[in-house]
Amino acid sequence: MSDDVAFTYGEEDEPERLIGMDLARASEAAVLNVFRWIGKGDKIGADAAATDAIRGMLNMVDMCGTCTIGEGIKDEAPGIFVGEKLGTWKEDSTPVSIALDPIDGTTLTSKGLPGALSVIAAAQAKSPEDRALAAVPSYYMEKIAVGPKVKEGTGTIRLGAPIEQNLELIALKLGKRVRDLVVCVLDRPRHENLITSVRQTGAAIRLIGDGDIAGAIAPSLPDSGVDVYIGIGGSPEAVLAAAAIRSLGGEILARMWPRDKEEKKFLEDQGFGDQLRKTYTSRDMAHGDGVVFVATGVTDNAMLRGVSVVGHIASTHTMIIRARSRTVRYIRAYHDLTRKTIRLQSATGESRL
Repeated sequence: MSDDVAFTYGEEDEPERLIGMDLARASEAAVLNVFRWIGKGDKIGADAAATDAIRGMLNMVDMCGTCTIGEGIKDEAPGIFVGEKLGTWKEDSTPVSIALDPIDGTTLTSKGLPGALSVIAAAQAKSPEDRALAAVPSYYMEKIAVGPKVKEGTGTIRLGAPIEQNLELIALKLGKRVRDLVVCVLDRPRHENLITSVRQTGAAIRLIGDGDIAGAIAPSLPDSGVDVYIGIGGSPEAVLAAAAIRSLGGEILARMWPRDKEEKKFLEDQGFGDQLRKTYTSRDMAHGDGVVFVATGVTDNAMLRGVSVVGHIASTHTMIIRARSRTVRYIRAYHDLTRKTIRLQSATGESRL
């Protein structure tokens, strides 16, 4: 049933249409290859399996793809790294910036817990050297993400403003009381003071153990039950979330957050001192309208169902969002595992699951 989404080939003014379905197949392949690792307690093995599949599938896509930011930067996982070339790199192929996380939520996957996704964002670039998706050099960023209703109109949220002030503005724009707001926050020791401050306003907290991307996107999705995402999380996840949030009409503000004095000094020595004070918007992190965001559920989460297998049939759930039209498409695909093959980077030719 994956053919229920049609992409019109040959429309040169919207090249992201050409690769949207290819990216969906890549994230599906990552999830199918990692299915047997769910709940097995080996997050590195799961990440390696997803990376092997996603790299193999992306290298078949007709594009001059360059990884702008990958998941390996933060956790030293077996990931796809900044500067890596992806795609066929034919002479007339479209230059594309790629940001991805083969598994957002490796710990969740290893424990069999809900909330894990395989995520890819792509943006048309002016040239193979151009980066249409930001390469943020820090491991972590401070973030606040809101939906379209909060972004629009007068008054804006500000990163670093008192939490009470931002929540009052968000409540006003949503037509709610502050005590009726739901604030999504990663459950981390570094957020202890933030959580206390939010609860003092009367707002409710939805703590998540992992899945930074889904948490940031949630306020931009109808009926998610989340009004705002706040906290410190991975820089790669910020860029990936920005691609989706821009496509949905919401906003994310982010600022580099050095973990310690050593990282701050390293960033300053590398020439990023001035950027440490910069507030990035979704447009800063994902340029132009030629942006497409794809996610496939690894385990059940707020956005998508996870992969499941009944007999020899696997089912996957995928979301495709295009910035140009702000179209959100969902694909529920059934894969016959007696016939299904994927392209692994580590193998020659097609591999059976």
